[in-house]
Amino acid sequence: MRTVYLGTSDFAVTVLGHLARSKHRPELVVTRPDRPRGRGRKLQAPPMADAARLLGLELYQPESVNSQEALERVGLARPDTVCICAFGALIKDPLLSAYPMLNVHPSLLPRWRGAAPIERAIEAGDAETGVTIMRPVAEMDAGPICLQRELPVARDDDYGSLSRRLAELGGELLVEALDAPPECREQPSEGVTVAPKIEPADRRLDPELSAGELERRVRALTPHVGAYLELPDGERLRVLRAAPVPGAADVVPGELSVHDGRLVYGCADGALELLEVHPAGGRAMDADAYLRGHAAKLGGGV
Repeated sequence: MRTVYLGTSDFAVTVLGHLARSKHRPELVVTRPDRPRGRGRKLQAPPMADAARLLGLELYQPESVNSQEALERVGLARPDTVCICAFGALIKDPLLSAYPMLNVHPSLLPRWRGAAPIERAIEAGDAETGVTIMRPVAEMDAGPICLQRELPVARDDDYGSLSRRLAELGGELLVEALDAPPECREQPSEGVTVAPKIEPADRRLDPELSAGELERRVRALTPHVGAYLELPDGERLRVLRAAPVPGAADVVPGELSVHDGRLVYGCADGALELLEVHPAGGRAMDADAYLRGHAAKLGGGV
């Protein structure tokens, strides 16, 4: 099929790789405009723009994919199908209804509709997730399901490891759906859950949560967003790896301390052991290295 591909993120880049190696190599790749990023606010291209150039694919970066200009540009590629993956903006009419479309969504719809399905699946402790190939409609992630495949969530999966496997699966399923277009079925009305985008408050390790909930939050936000706790001096300490500590009921919730030689953070049902951290202005390090420089300032006995 002649295809046009809409995507922006690293996840979408992996899916594009599968599509570009198939007989459905895109005639055009559409992604978001370059934006200022980082501390220096330098203009940076989205991952998809760099990938498209590397693959020798024609690239288009409109300010709005829903503009008349964008509709006309996509039309010049004469697509049989428009493929979408992690584009980062809603596709609206007239583009939405102009062509047959397939969207790659990393969850088992109708579970986890929305912007952060991978993070929310890890946070919730889901034993499995997966990828759905669906036809987009005006309502967010509510369109008919064309293909769906499950993927187990490992006990030690973080966002990085799980998203890589889901992206590979998403690429395989998208090519499969283009090779032999399946019949699509409407989503069931039962079992709908929403995966809202990660807000600043979602990154904080709230001591009112349990150690298990906090450990899942750390994994859900590593390495791309980052969970953190607040130190008494107001600085943030990013937490990259953590584990619940059984039998630590004497640790004060919200306090960072040393407990039996371990760096721990008090929470609702005990403590969370911090295994790897990233201090502000420093480098990522394991807990032993952090304690060598900070143990004297912390409560508890080393």
